Amino acid sequence: MIKYEKIIFVCTGNTCRSPMAETIYKSLETNSDIKVMSRGLVVLFSEPSNPKADTVLKSHNLQLEGHISKGLKNSDIDENTLILTMTDKQKKSIIDNFENTDNVYTIKEFVGENGDVTDPYGGTLIDYEECYVELARLVKKTVYKLNEEETV
Repeated sequence: MIKYEKIIFVCTGNTCRSPMAETIYKSLETNSDIKVMSRGLVVLFSEPSNPKADTVLKSHNLQLEGHISKGLKNSDIDENTLILTMTDKQKKSIIDNFENTDNVYTIKEFVGENGDVTDPYGGTLIDYEECYVELARLVKKTVYKLNEEETV
């Protein structure tokens, strides 16, 4: 069993899904020293988080403090890094283009589910809220799974 030292949530642009997942994870009491961050696969220039993602997080008393999008780099990853993507396509892209990719899963795959996390980008505030609800559930299941693995 691997003891992860770092978790990286990955989405396309690092402005919506992955920073929301990172923020949700950090808000949970995990009793863990795992470093948590988020990255994107297509970050042409740094930009702040999506305002709709900010609004939804604030409605849940969470905040993306000073988030600026960052692209995933090989230097972010080592053999003790767990990478959780939002889609199978992102997972395959990481496996094909990066090193140390033994621990790359979609977030749904990691918790025993199928499918992708829907991208709310360009959608309504309701789309972002639905994405938040889905991510909150998946991130909680991720924490439970990691805690189970730690106690085995």
